[in-house]
Amino acid sequence: MSTLRELKGRIGSVASTEKITGAMKMISSAKMHKAEQALSRIVPFRNQLKTIMSNLVSTDAEYTSGLTEVRDVKNVAVVILGSDDGLCGAYNINLFKGLLSHINGLREKYSNVNIVVYPVGKKMVKAVSKLAVDRVGCKVISGISSKSGINEVKAMTAELRDAFLDKSYDAVDVVYMKFISSGRQRLNVQRLLPVSSEAFGNSEKSNRPYIFEPNANKIYNTILPLYIISVMQEVFGQNAASEQAARVMAMQSANDNAVKLLDSLNLEYNKLRQQSITSELLDILGGQVDK
Repeated sequence: MSTLRELKGRIGSVASTEKITGAMKMISSAKMHKAEQALSRIVPFRNQLKTIMSNLVSTDAEYTSGLTEVRDVKNVAVVILGSDDGLCGAYNINLFKGLLSHINGLREKYSNVNIVVYPVGKKMVKAVSKLAVDRVGCKVISGISSKSGINEVKAMTAELRDAFLDKSYDAVDVVYMKFISSGRQRLNVQRLLPVSSEAFGNSEKSNRPYIFEPNANKIYNTILPLYIISVMQEVFGQNAASEQAARVMAMQSANDNAVKLLDSLNLEYNKLRQQSITSELLDILGGQVDK
């Protein structure tokens, strides 16, 4: 049976844990709202580019781009976004499971396909580096993390784009956690390259008169790379918001468990203290009776 001193020490330790998890929850909540705000600034830019591309593909103008070339898939690059820090529950585990599921899907769909995984985030790099699957490799881009800014995202996107144009890869996919709300995130797989006209919405031909300056092909090949960068930037934003949301939930759960444990320890402490006081009173009363 625990002594009063031991219980008091445990109560103090759990109380400290409760304060720490509560503070970490508040910090993560603030970071999540900041990530949400950043995401809300990215989406309008991407939507505007999407609208321009939708209007362009709906005309009868002539345009071509190597970024839309569909070819037999023999080599695939898969970008998987995770976190750099821990204490976010099963966030990275769920992402890694999603990656394995996507890899199995690619192997079933394309025979003898070679897959190169680009992990982002220290936790994901560690997990993917231990992945031992036939025809599946790992490539880590230096300077890239889950907290990377627009310049790093541009550099990574440019590397993947150039590899696709050089036909090193026939497709580029991105696996990430899409932010729905603070309490809900959903695993999402998106094909970054080749870009499908379906990504721009309704591409039915229209009779609207357009005058393109300098020409439709020049506009198309200028905006399309910007659109790809905006998609990748949005993915990083979704990942950042989802990571903090998962950390808020993990800290909330830890805080709730600490509160329950603290209540249980306080109850046990009070019972033991009451038993100790009762025992002392009985000893005193027994001594008086003997006299």
